[in-house]
Amino acid sequence: MKDKRRPPMKNAASVGNLIQSILRQQGLDGKLREYRAWQVWDEVVGPQIAAKARPIRIREGILEVRVEQPVWMQQLQLLKPKILARLNERLEGAAIKDLYLRRGKIERELTEAETPPPPSWQSACLTKEEESHIEAALAPLADQELRQSLRAILVRQAKVEKNRTEAE
Repeated sequence: MKDKRRPPMKNAASVGNLIQSILRQQGLDGKLREYRAWQVWDEVVGPQIAAKARPIRIREGILEVRVEQPVWMQQLQLLKPKILARLNERLEGAAIKDLYLRRGKIERELTEAETPPPPSWQSACLTKEEESHIEAALAPLADQELRQSLRAILVRQAKVEKNRTEAE
């Protein structure tokens, strides 16, 4: 009987290339190029504008950009032709027809140093007696999923209460 194993590949294709190939076959490669706007936005507009304006969606070739303040909206309105030209140059054939500027708060990503510490109640430890009290309250429940959900709620509540009494 013949061995039907396939011969080993000489060069493995990257996942990115495979995805691009599949999207191209489905006629979605243009959309993929459009959505690269998120990747190149900071570089195209520069750090000062990127901190005040972020792309939020693309619809029918129009990139919707959330802008933090009206003054920045006015500035971007004046820079729109320049930004569009730079974007389209970087998007390799994808055509962003226009920018739609929308006023709104910009959610910026926190650095590790800026990330707030977890609430103090989360580090509270329950005693065996407190845990068995919770288990006794849950014992009559037959539904395992309901029991797990209620256990999580009761444990959280017990930790909050314990933290509150220790703080007083």
